[in-house]
Amino acid sequence: MRIPKEQVVLKMSPRNKEVASTDSGSVVTFETCDCFSNQIQQEDQPFSSVGWDLINPATGPLYVNGAEPGDVLKVKILDIKIEDKGVMTTAPKMGVLGDIIPEEKTKVISIKDGKALFNDKIQIPVKPMIGVIGTAPKTEEIPTGTPGAHGGNMDCKRIVKGATLYLPVNVPGALLSMGDLHAVMGDGEIVICGLEIPGEITVEVSVLKDQSLPLPMLVEGENVMAIASAETLDEAAKMATVNMHSFLVENLKMSVEEAGMLLSLVGDLRICQVVDPLMTARMEFPLSILDQYEYKLG
Repeated sequence: MRIPKEQVVLKMSPRNKEVASTDSGSVVTFETCDCFSNQIQQEDQPFSSVGWDLINPATGPLYVNGAEPGDVLKVKILDIKIEDKGVMTTAPKMGVLGDIIPEEKTKVISIKDGKALFNDKIQIPVKPMIGVIGTAPKTEEIPTGTPGAHGGNMDCKRIVKGATLYLPVNVPGALLSMGDLHAVMGDGEIVICGLEIPGEITVEVSVLKDQSLPLPMLVEGENVMAIASAETLDEAAKMATVNMHSFLVENLKMSVEEAGMLLSLVGDLRICQVVDPLMTARMEFPLSILDQYEYKLG
């Protein structure tokens, strides 16, 4: 199944009408626009030529048959394909450097042989990632540019090919949407964008019943991660830590004290992004320890 890039939403909402439906265990490909709705094609087009109204379109939503409120939606990212050029923009009063950057600037960056040609001296290996991916909230409408407990614009650079993301099911069918691909992005996304690029994402979606997980939760490489978003980075960092701690206590049957000590030894608290309406952090924890406790995620 393929969902075309023309089928987009700008809010994740329980009132969005599904554009496709599929069974648990199915493979679906989402075509995606870049975060500027593919409107910036040249370096003489500043961010202000697009404005905020069309920012962060997410393809979908997909209705997953059998998904009911209280379930967990498991999204295994099988592949991410990107086009051969992406764009970046900067502007005054935007991002961490907004008080320093004097004027708007757009940069078009070509990709060749798996590297982003940043300038005549710097070539950066690409690592395509998903910026926006989430399910519908239970009652409210949340812009696709805002992260939260439903997922959304988490801008976590670990959401890559081979990763598995666990998301809450708040409404029947889950209503999964995704977009905002980056060819490469550093933790923080400090000027409000990575290398923004169109492409397509192929995922396997599965419904998990009777699972107790701190959501959103991500598995990638050698780590499992609790992701959290809040008004301040301090709050997001604390929430991600508390969520991972609760997971260890509940699922590995550790004491509160032991789980805290272990997190302080092997847990890595990292920034995802600091430029969206809510800030996002993640607490990373070694999968090898889950293996030692013979605990398997669904």
